Amino acid sequence: MLKHGPMPDTKRKPKARFRRILLKLSGEALGGEGGNGICPEALRSMAEQVREVRELGVEVLIVVGGGNIFRGLPGSQKGIERATGDYMGMLATIINSLALQDALEKMGVPTRVQSAITVAQVAEPFIRRRAIRHMEKGRVVIFAGGTGNPYFSTDTAAALRANETGAEVLLKATKVDGIYDCDPKRNPKARRYSEITYLDALKQQLKVMDAAAFSLCMENRMPIIVFNFFKPHNLRRVVLGERVGTRVIA
Repeated sequence: MLKHGPMPDTKRKPKARFRRILLKLSGEALGGEGGNGICPEALRSMAEQVREVRELGVEVLIVVGGGNIFRGLPGSQKGIERATGDYMGMLATIINSLALQDALEKMGVPTRVQSAITVAQVAEPFIRRRAIRHMEKGRVVIFAGGTGNPYFSTDTAAALRANETGAEVLLKATKVDGIYDCDPKRNPKARRYSEITYLDALKQQLKVMDAAAFSLCMENRMPIIVFNFFKPHNLRRVVLGERVGTRVIA
């Protein structure tokens, strides 16, 4: 009589390479193709990609920009005081964070928004231990308000929060498939890097993230992966360890 072993589990979940990630989303990404305002389709697409990686058991932190609504630096060039413009940009990130929270929770993903500036009626204040506790309970945590200080970008906020909360990698979501030696939209011969060091990125002034964010990640050996977030399932591919985008390392 033949003995049969256990049937193979064909529905076994693939194993994620990272346990905890910080995803940096630009405000323009929420604006869809135009890059302005909040596009419902772009919002749903973002939330769906986040839900996909949550189902792999990955703890997800998100920092959202506010460029689809207001940017402090261009505002200052048009006459608004720089510090005032930056605070206006921080308020824009709160609007985007609430929109993303709403989209995620409609998909059944529990989410909390923590803000670096006080808006008690709509978001918790940023408290590191509370953010980590939320993740341990399976919630996505969205960090709004940048660092809470003018003159610092949301890229710097992403680098800061990634290091504070023990993320294993900072994922920089863009509209291109990595870091190039020049603008691929202007130069079709632009060369894409599969891997680059922090120092080389700084020396070549590859403005994917600002210098403060790069320096903070370099000092703490926080790897950065720059990838195209608008290609379906790309976030999931990155989390599974596939060679997607450009990796910035020490």
